[in-house]
Amino acid sequence: MAAELINLTEYPIHEPDGAAYTGLVERVRAELADDGCAVLKGFLSAQGISALTHEADAVAANGHRSFSRTNAYFTKDDPDLPSEHPKRQFFERSNAFIPADNFKREGPLRRVHDFPGFDGFIQSCLQEEKFYRYADPLADVIINSAEEGNGFPWHFDTNNFTVTLAIQNAESGGAFEYAPNIRAGGEHFDEVARVLNGTSDKVRVLVLEPGDLQLFRGRYSLHRVAPLKGPRRRYVAIFSYVEEPGMVGAPERTKQLYGRVLPIHYERAGQRADAYID
Repeated sequence: MAAELINLTEYPIHEPDGAAYTGLVERVRAELADDGCAVLKGFLSAQGISALTHEADAVAANGHRSFSRTNAYFTKDDPDLPSEHPKRQFFERSNAFIPADNFKREGPLRRVHDFPGFDGFIQSCLQEEKFYRYADPLADVIINSAEEGNGFPWHFDTNNFTVTLAIQNAESGGAFEYAPNIRAGGEHFDEVARVLNGTSDKVRVLVLEPGDLQLFRGRYSLHRVAPLKGPRRRYVAIFSYVEEPGMVGAPERTKQLYGRVLPIHYERAGQRADAYID
């Protein structure tokens, strides 16, 4: 049962009319208002951590592994811009994503995602009237699988709201680093440049433990995952939400992340709720 996978004693997301639920939502809202990031420590039960770890192990071989050079926007180089411009700063990317179509409806990952009250709780915390599950059949709920030496360079998310669930950590490394709301209200290339060259004082470091649920506004906050050390894989589930119904990933970025593109990605290319660079 999904209820056995979630720590409902501490996080009663199934009881929206209760005082504990109200207090929890208020706390998460305050954290999100502060820096666009909130963490619910121990959201999964010990059984939930074990179940999701085994599921990830079973399908890890299906993850798309890629090694490339990317900028923070996943766009091509623009030689018309100055060499120091953030769009022209490219970094090595090595990572693997296990696409959403590897996770069965009755499996533990989707049982957590489909648990009554899960989406409503997330929406209440984010205080968003326009709130929809990502409609991408390869990316609505995925697992990031990373091995020693892997990491993910500085980037912005395509989705406005990203919800992540830590499942398993590597022996060391893999810290989550982010610059809160650095492009809220605009691109702010000067601030982005300072993060990329290591001179920004806006970067925060967060270490997530297995079972922690994180709400993050990655569309507006530049972020990265530091390289890992040790033979154990790092698993993080990613649940994605957007502001408009029916949204899917852009074809070029989908190909980069998952190694393949479906007809729906071409059919809905360019469908976005804002004009930020992807």
